[in-house]
Amino acid sequence: MPLPLYLLAVALFAMGTSEFMLAGLLPDIAADVGVPVATAGLLTSAFAIGMVVGAPLMAGLARQWPQRSSLLGFLGLFLVAHVLGACTSSFTVLLATRILAALANAGFLAVALTAAAALVPPDRKGRALAVLLAGITAATIAGVPGGALVGTLLDWRATFWGIALLCLPSALGVVSSIPVKTGRTKGERPDKPAGPDLRRELAELLRPRLVLVLLLGALVNAATFGTFTFLAPIVTEVAGLDPLWVSVALVLFGLGSFAGVTVAGRLSDRRPGVVVAVGGPLLLSGWVTLALTASAPVALLILTFAQGALSFGLGSTLIARVLYEASDAPTMAGSYATAALNVGATAGPVLAAATLTSGSAELGPVWASSALVAGALLLALPFRQALEPSDDQNSVR
Repeated sequence: MPLPLYLLAVALFAMGTSEFMLAGLLPDIAADVGVPVATAGLLTSAFAIGMVVGAPLMAGLARQWPQRSSLLGFLGLFLVAHVLGACTSSFTVLLATRILAALANAGFLAVALTAAAALVPPDRKGRALAVLLAGITAATIAGVPGGALVGTLLDWRATFWGIALLCLPSALGVVSSIPVKTGRTKGERPDKPAGPDLRRELAELLRPRLVLVLLLGALVNAATFGTFTFLAPIVTEVAGLDPLWVSVALVLFGLGSFAGVTVAGRLSDRRPGVVVAVGGPLLLSGWVTLALTASAPVALLILTFAQGALSFGLGSTLIARVLYEASDAPTMAGSYATAALNVGATAGPVLAAATLTSGSAELGPVWASSALVAGALLLALPFRQALEPSDDQNSVR
């Protein structure tokens, strides 16, 4: 894989850390800015909503810009948002910086996905996506626990400064590795729009195959984040483990996620239907088994790793299919994939939270994840042929 992919993954490591790190920092932030913890939780919601809205919005705004300029602009905006967040004592300003950071994150990811697809041969999009997602999964392994540790040893503002500093080597990597492209062919008028017409690219969203993989990707990601968000009470209340084991479970989930995207990246280009046909039922059975055996600590920890691997392996395969199916929307395809991921990441925890007051209590989110994956499989079953590469995609192999 080309070196620029790995440099983009470093930036996504910083952004993934920022997205997930608040889980361990909210009490300190709430106390510092003088709001209840429940109110501080809006910082997480604001980021998620900003990601969903920001992906198509920022990609649409940046579609006429060179990719390198777009990536640098979004990185700069992300850095500024974290510097402002580290300096403010106002919750309102902090909330605004989280929305700003989410817009920058969404724009960067959307452009990075499109850039990654262009950096590799047409039949390697899945492997390229796996490299980028490895940066995000690495954030759950090292970035989030590391951010929580820095916040504990110093304060939450130090974590924000650390994220800002991580943007600097990422920016240098973008400058040195992403080629300058004007987006116009030689002799073309400067005032002529670059690339396909935006209406034509948006019209791709009417294609049934694309709609299918977007829905499946959102459902699987909703299941993933539904349980991931509420993993801590499962570890401490259901399994009866010490709170220190929450970090162990999170790291295991992150390691599984990294393994999942790595393995799936080698299969998703040529055998996406096989990944879904095998990985989907395994993922469903894993959630059901977790719900039934979570009180056993060993089973819980093993399944946490396994579900991380299966969730991200299946999810990354579906998102890779988005890039293939939206190949006629070259400047917007990455935003469609980003939006699908974040619709799931936003809706999953909301649905899971609604189950906490049910008879299943702390295990309600796991049953919700089971139902979401079951729904995805029922949707995929009658259309399983649509998950295989089309004739046009096979012709480039």
